[in-house]
Amino acid sequence: MSSLAHRGYTHIGMDVSKDSISVAVLSPDRDVAEVDKIFNDEASVRRLVKRLGRPSGLWASYEAGPTGYDLYRLLSALHVRCDVVAPSLVPKGSGDRVKTDRRDARRLAGLHRAGELTAVAVPSPAQEAVRDLCRTRGDMVQDLTRARNRLSGFLLRHSVIWRGGSTWTCAHERWLAGRHFEDRALASTYAHYLATVRLRDASLEAVEADLVPWCDTEPFGPQVTRLAAYRGVTRVGALCLGAEVFDWRRFPRARPFMSFTGLCPGEHSSGLSQHRTHITRAGNAHLRGQLTEAAWSYQHRPNVGAGIRLRQRDCTPATIARSWHAQVRLSARFRQLAAHKNVRSVVAAAIARELAGFLWAEMVAED
Repeated sequence: MSSLAHRGYTHIGMDVSKDSISVAVLSPDRDVAEVDKIFNDEASVRRLVKRLGRPSGLWASYEAGPTGYDLYRLLSALHVRCDVVAPSLVPKGSGDRVKTDRRDARRLAGLHRAGELTAVAVPSPAQEAVRDLCRTRGDMVQDLTRARNRLSGFLLRHSVIWRGGSTWTCAHERWLAGRHFEDRALASTYAHYLATVRLRDASLEAVEADLVPWCDTEPFGPQVTRLAAYRGVTRVGALCLGAEVFDWRRFPRARPFMSFTGLCPGEHSSGLSQHRTHITRAGNAHLRGQLTEAAWSYQHRPNVGAGIRLRQRDCTPATIARSWHAQVRLSARFRQLAAHKNVRSVVAAAIARELAGFLWAEMVAED
């Protein structure tokens, strides 16, 4: 939106912290915002809106951050228009090295009136609740990985090495249960590390059990059915993808959605020179992790196994056809790239980027 379209509003830039909110009020007839500070609670925000006058003439903005969306919902309930803006996309001068809450609030108000800020999509309370549960699963996976790495590192330091194939299989678990140390201190250390791994395993299983009912109910049940038709996307994984995106149609094309995942390469080009860098990793890290995990399944040849067939049971023929087309394309692409790339994680990132495009196309398709 142009700055002229913004001129009819009183713009409110808000720098929000746990205990206080710095508020910059930029009236339509002013070029410099007046800055105040209020306590971060509902009563203070209500008094601020009442003091500023007609709510329909106010337009607030604040950066997305750890304080969440409660302020956005409160202002919306008071009939104040509000944008939650992406912090990484707020224009900042390279020579501006002074940062204070007052300066940040004043900058937000001015940039918002100029139309230079990018708003993020705000989930509903129900969508946010399921998303928090999905992110809890991601935290449990990270905790389990750390616990396993600590145990493996301890065993390696004492030359206790598993040589029976893949780790963390049933056979590997039985092997771990049979390890013993003569030294009492080492035995206690091993017991604590092993108990932590088992505790993290149990925590992950408990979270996934809590997620399962949400795969068939609102707000993400219909999305799970379609996303899980694709190879590498389990029902729980589909729920996590849907919870992170929640509104697929806010992306007009596949390319902006791929950028949102942070899987696109960076670029530093000028004049006749072009230079591509590593993937930006500037998007949604939770979404990127789910896509990359699913991408590894395409290193194998196209196949519709029992698991995929079961997940496709309630899908339309059009969805099944699109998922097969994606599988044929991505499996061939994985093999082609793996033949020329030494690092397979680079190949997985490229496949994850293309998979993101296929999933976006699936979710916006009219069947």
